[in-house]
Amino acid sequence: MGSRTRARRAAVALGVTGLLCAMLGAVMIVVVPSFIQQQVLKNVRIDPNSLSFNMWKEIPVPFYLSVHFFHVVNPEEILKGGKPQVQERGPYVYREFRHKSNITFNDNDTVSFLEYRSFRFQPARSRGSESDYIVMPNILVLGAAMMMENKPMSLKMLMTLAFSTLGERAFMNRTVGEIMWGYDDPLVNLINKYFPSMFPFKGKFGLFAELNNSDSGLFTVFTGVKNFSRIHLVDKWNGLSKVSFWHSDQCNMINGTSGQMWAPFMSPESSLEFYSPEACRSMKLVYKEAGVFRGIPTYRFVAPPTLFANGSVYPPNEGFCPCLESGIQNVSTCRFGAPLFLSHPHFYNADLVLAEAVLGLHPNQQEHSLFLDVHPVTGIPMNCSVKLQLSLYIKAIKGIGQTGNINPVVLPLLWFEESGAMEGDTLTAFYTQLVLLPEVLHYAQYVLLALGCGLLLIPVVYQIRSQEKCNLLWSSSKKSSKDTEAIQAYSESLMTSPPKGTVLQEAKL
Repeated sequence: MGSRTRARRAAVALGVTGLLCAMLGAVMIVVVPSFIQQQVLKNVRIDPNSLSFNMWKEIPVPFYLSVHFFHVVNPEEILKGGKPQVQERGPYVYREFRHKSNITFNDNDTVSFLEYRSFRFQPARSRGSESDYIVMPNILVLGAAMMMENKPMSLKMLMTLAFSTLGERAFMNRTVGEIMWGYDDPLVNLINKYFPSMFPFKGKFGLFAELNNSDSGLFTVFTGVKNFSRIHLVDKWNGLSKVSFWHSDQCNMINGTSGQMWAPFMSPESSLEFYSPEACRSMKLVYKEAGVFRGIPTYRFVAPPTLFANGSVYPPNEGFCPCLESGIQNVSTCRFGAPLFLSHPHFYNADLVLAEAVLGLHPNQQEHSLFLDVHPVTGIPMNCSVKLQLSLYIKAIKGIGQTGNINPVVLPLLWFEESGAMEGDTLTAFYTQLVLLPEVLHYAQYVLLALGCGLLLIPVVYQIRSQEKCNLLWSSSKKSSKDTEAIQAYSESLMTSPPKGTVLQEAKL
């Protein structure tokens, strides 16, 4: 009797436990998605109390700038009208350090900041040193010549004389360090002396001199604290709601973010839009495929074929013209009038005429396309590789002897890659808090529900089995009672004297 009572109590206890587990699992199925969403919204906004604030303020991801130069093999032949031939040199790799300063929270749910960048050469990652010499077009001479194309002949002759006096030539042979970070040029000194507002730089001239130890402009972006729908979107850049470099309102618009974080809860229909001060325009990347980066689910976004298309191929880009072939963008209006063009490396995804006009170019998707891998739940980039090429449009200018007989051509100067991937303690913390924990909660709710249902079956099974035993005992007891009655009746019949008639009859027989 005691063992049966204990079994009944154990079954009841397991049933109660199962009911609680099932109820907790059901509640979690309803509550956990909302809880995770609230936690993500709380921790991706620009707020000193959010988990991602320090990541936003001091980017912990190691960024690298890899520069590939196009060494001109035949400068003399080009001056005579020959086809240019280039040889890719590098990469020359620099560690890029970024940090934000002058962080100011405004009353309209925005924050303003300056982001400074500095670069440090990485010999171990590079193929060559900063002392390597590279032959490349003299941007100052050929750029100035193009700007003088429609000026009076007398002015062009005067410029030819000035170039000759200063020893300037169409091509130059300088070190990687000089091309990157600046060199003293007598032409720059002369122009800055008599035309001080013509160039935005003073002193040394270098293609990346303006980027080192400098900021990329004053960004004002929405924090998402009060209005989450605009989180990370740029409100203003250098106090402007739109720029004035281009020829249409659409092209001048400042759209998207500052290029570091995007709104969370992405879908394959989402796109990555950001404003690039270096390109002087907003850019949009489109979804390509889902993937996994070191255990973290990602969406890969790439540049659409229309990113640098000209106006005839993609009408919305008409505002970036005057254009040449499709696949390169004229950035002269934001680069002091020099005929500079932006594109993918080796003219990938551009009109084939461009790559065919220069010997030594081999465009291909694997080496020359750009991508960003973003965690879709938080909108935080996990891995990125942004590749762009800078080219110079050159040709012979009548009246300027230094240009010789150069045939019109868009000649690549260099292409660079900015890359970075989350790693180390930052990756571990991100994975634990924003990937592993939500997954544990997601599976825990179904485990609890299944466990609860399983435990609830125990008292049911126990009750059924107990009922069967009771029926069996009752049936057995009932049968035993009938047998006893039959035996008793038979015994009584034997003990009773038979009628006399029956005995006489038996005797007669």
